[in-house]
Amino acid sequence: MDFLTLAGDRFSVRSFKSNNIEQEKIDKILKAAQLAPTGCNYQPQRILVINETTALEKLKICSRCHFNAPCAMLICYNKDECWTRPYDGAQSGVIDASIVTTHMMLQAWELGIGSTWVMHFNPAKMRAEFEIPENIEPVALLVLGYPEENAVPNERHTQFRNDETVFYNKF
Repeated sequence: MDFLTLAGDRFSVRSFKSNNIEQEKIDKILKAAQLAPTGCNYQPQRILVINETTALEKLKICSRCHFNAPCAMLICYNKDECWTRPYDGAQSGVIDASIVTTHMMLQAWELGIGSTWVMHFNPAKMRAEFEIPENIEPVALLVLGYPEENAVPNERHTQFRNDETVFYNKF
C-alpha cells in the first residue's frame, strides 16, 4: 500500500474488538517508534505499553477516552534527553513524541490495528497510577485494538481545508 493510501484510509477508531494484540504486532509498532526521527536522534521518547487487565483498569481512572481498547500506549519523553534549540531554549520533546506517535499509529493501521490518538487524559493521575517519574513527560495516549466491524470514520474525516492551511512564500 502506498503511503497516501495508508494515511488516507486510517481513521480514529473508537470501537474495538476485545481480542488482544499479538506480541509480534506490538513489537512492530514499537519498532516504528524506534525508527521515528527525533531531534539530533537523541530518542527521548519513553513508551508505556498498557495491555494487562489491571493496568487497563488504571487507565480508566486517568481518561474516559479509553474506548475499552485492549491495549494502549502512553507516549512520553524524557525532559533530560531532549535536543534544545539554542536560540530560545525550546525543547524538541513534544515534537519528538508526536512524530513517534504518528509512526506508531500508521504502522498499527498497516497491521490491521485501529487506534485513536488521545490527549484527553489527566497527567497527574497517569503519573500516580503508573509511577511515572517527574522527568518523564506524558504527551499522547494511543489506544489500540482490532476495529469492530461497525467502526467508521468521523464525518469530518474527509473534510480538508487546504485553501486555508497551505501558503507559498508568505502568509
